[in-house]
Amino acid sequence: MEPLQAAQAIDFSLIALFLRASLTVKIVMIVLILASFWSWAIIIQKLIAYTAARTDANGFDRRFWSGEPLDDLYDRMSDRPKGAMERIFSAGMTEWRRSHRDDGGLIPGATQRIDRAMNVAIQREESRLMRGLSFLATTGSTAPFIGLFGTVWGIKTAFERIAVSQNTNLAVVAPGIAEALVATALGLLAAIPAVVFYNKLSGDADRVVGGWGAFADEFSTILSRQLDGE
Repeated sequence: MEPLQAAQAIDFSLIALFLRASLTVKIVMIVLILASFWSWAIIIQKLIAYTAARTDANGFDRRFWSGEPLDDLYDRMSDRPKGAMERIFSAGMTEWRRSHRDDGGLIPGATQRIDRAMNVAIQREESRLMRGLSFLATTGSTAPFIGLFGTVWGIKTAFERIAVSQNTNLAVVAPGIAEALVATALGLLAAIPAVVFYNKLSGDADRVVGGWGAFADEFSTILSRQLDGE
């Protein structure tokens, strides 16, 4: 009963386990905790950004198909389009106006230049939209292994303590094993949300970018009709 009573007297709270851990395990725990906090910051920021992107796209789509002349819609944006869809539209309209000569005629290859301008704008917006997701992917794939490294190192340290004390009772073994296992738990705590939300956010980003691409195709078709009419 004495080893059991001694083990029960030990503080197994997370803070106590962290303070008793070796320097290497402490560093692993700190890295995983920081990775977890940073992952959640990215997740929250991206959820807000994607919601705003969908709202902006829906709002601009209604204005675009409202029947208002495209030149008037472009002029009202001035030089500061607000959302991604407006910036894509602005890129296309800017190239459209640049394709007209002073005499009103069109410079050859206007359609290709307009498409290319909008594609560049889409790629720029996609890069902005996807920024930070690579960190989630990295955290999801590496955090369990970092935690496992901390666990292996902690168990090694625990066996070293047992060898030095030459005592294998529960009061000596339990603290070291518990400290080591916390590293694995922190690794999973960081990795699981990162993987889940990386998959969700990647899917959301693909749908948003797909909407931009569909709009660019529709807009290009409208301009092509006008070009053919001229």
